[in-house]
Amino acid sequence: MTEPTTPRPAAVPLAPPVRYVALGDSMTEGVGDPDPARPNGVRGWADLVAEQLTAAHPDTRYANLAVRGRLLRGIVEEQLEPCLALEPTLVSLYAGGNDMLRPRVDVDALMELYERAVARLRDSGAQVVLFTAFDPGREAPTSWTRPRQALYNEHVREIADRHGCLVLDYWRMRTLQDWRYWAVDRLHMSTAGHTHVAARMLELLGVHHDLDLPPTDRLPVTASPGVLKEDLYWAREYLLPWIGRRLRGTSSGDAVAARRPAYTTLRPHPVVPAGPAARAEPAAPARCG
Repeated sequence: MTEPTTPRPAAVPLAPPVRYVALGDSMTEGVGDPDPARPNGVRGWADLVAEQLTAAHPDTRYANLAVRGRLLRGIVEEQLEPCLALEPTLVSLYAGGNDMLRPRVDVDALMELYERAVARLRDSGAQVVLFTAFDPGREAPTSWTRPRQALYNEHVREIADRHGCLVLDYWRMRTLQDWRYWAVDRLHMSTAGHTHVAARMLELLGVHHDLDLPPTDRLPVTASPGVLKEDLYWAREYLLPWIGRRLRGTSSGDAVAARRPAYTTLRPHPVVPAGPAARAEPAAPARCG
């Protein structure tokens, strides 16, 4: 890759009207943060960001084209053109996480496709926020992907420098190394994790927020790796179905549509509790689409 030619910008105050489009896979769709009252039964960090943007700029409009299980190529082919047609002023892009879990992946080639998509988004005049990949740590079921995730992250940072994008550094969110920020499937963030990411996104954009961020010690334990009963439950409910999808060549998102394909306006309101059944909900692994 060539040397960066454009310095990465600081947060630029958003000028109304804000038209925000979120692109990506299940991490952006909101899986792991259940809310039966919302499309696809989930809320997620992007909805929270949109609500807080509306509180700051009442004429904000928001679309979310993310679909669980999508590989980077699928995100680009299915979501880029609809996004550009909406003429957004702000775009967030998290893509490539599912690719990292494939047995073989050419990260360098993958990021060439990623950069072409970023270039088109920036050429449209939109402010673009990119995400580094999350560091799963040594105990996570995806710990073996850490080397390729690190390479992916360096590409993201270089692409952001070249095209003048903001970067939300998911890799450095060490708070999220605590399992209490993760859902029972161990691959999606819980409600607390999504809220934490939303707060960091808003701070990156320089937008005031009033999101409730309780101390870690007040969060419920949602994932307990190393506890035999919990490990057996996780393997039966999440790992084996994921392996089955790989063998069949299917994806958790095959029958799922984008939650918010057209602009809407979201205003802050409390999440509807999902109740005890939320534990057994067959959530689709965010980085295992």
